[in-house]
Amino acid sequence: MSVSQRACELPPFIVMDVLEKAQEMERAGEHVIHLEVGEPDFDTPQVIKDAAIAAMSAGHTHYTHSLGLLELRQAVCRHYEDKYGVTVCPDQVLITSGTSPAMLILFSALLEPGDEVIVSNPHYACYPNFINFVGGRPVFVHVTEEEGFQYRPEDIKTKISTKTKAVFINSPSNPTGNLLSADRMKEIADLGLYVISDEIYHGLVYEGREHSILEFTDHAFVLNGFSKLYAMTGWRLGYLISPPDFIRPLQKITQNFFISANSISQWAGIAALTKAGPEVAKMKEIYNQRRVYMISRLRELGLGITVEPTGAFYVLANAKHLTSDSYALAFDILKKAKVAVTPGIDFGRGAEGYIRLCYANSLENITEGMNRLKSYLEQQGC
Repeated sequence: MSVSQRACELPPFIVMDVLEKAQEMERAGEHVIHLEVGEPDFDTPQVIKDAAIAAMSAGHTHYTHSLGLLELRQAVCRHYEDKYGVTVCPDQVLITSGTSPAMLILFSALLEPGDEVIVSNPHYACYPNFINFVGGRPVFVHVTEEEGFQYRPEDIKTKISTKTKAVFINSPSNPTGNLLSADRMKEIADLGLYVISDEIYHGLVYEGREHSILEFTDHAFVLNGFSKLYAMTGWRLGYLISPPDFIRPLQKITQNFFISANSISQWAGIAALTKAGPEVAKMKEIYNQRRVYMISRLRELGLGITVEPTGAFYVLANAKHLTSDSYALAFDILKKAKVAVTPGIDFGRGAEGYIRLCYANSLENITEGMNRLKSYLEQQGC
């Protein structure tokens, strides 16, 4: 038997390699501070869990419509109208088992072999892998720390070809935590390409305001979900907002490969959108306290942050004065300081020499992590 070339060529998700090595160390009795994985440390708000229990008690344990519960799709539409002032029809919403399946479904419907999608560099590690897996081709546009890792629309224009199908944006961004300005979003929308907007970190913004791509164009796909804002990573619930012409193809792919998203999670999602606001506000306030503290400590340690991140729960810190091999640096920090961080190379060549740190951990643990990093750097003579 031979493994498919497609599977063999799929690169690892390096942050998971770091996590799994850290867990191995913990099983051996080491105490590791986890600043690598982008997962909320909070429990899912009780009002959401109560809705899931009520759904199970009421017998809502069967397949739903392949597009998802109408009630949840309506709640998504009300959310986008209330927050962004845009009108979305429930028939444009596809509920998925997280945003990762949504990406797979989307690119399967959008791309022919050889079609191109413009992606920023750095970028979320898995974006190019989804595009490549369905036979598409990611085309990278370098974005710089000095500009807050924002696209320059004029740079995008130089990458457009007859094969270009879409441009991918992510604001607030993973791994940078930065926002794309409204002006630049509008310029990108005006290029005439489909825009794919990953809005999974919307709601986790501490300065300024995030914008949906739907404020600027309806020639767009929106990826969003419940994992980050509502601390629901294990519930596996997301959604895709699509132009109407794509819904039936997207639905057919879902029917064949997924049937429908988890019914219990969908009922919980309705509660998240309609009842969890106070709990989310508390989590957001705590995230911001951690953000401010981590940025201050990293700067004290000599790690570069030119433009402060104002969204998500990440800091991409410049460590080029330490090494040009972020992979080796991350694993050396893990081994010697017992602090798990993500090497920048996981997010593309544009992030080589950086490390990403996540502040979805307690302030106590973040403080201990920063103290350990300080000791590590002193031992390296930095």
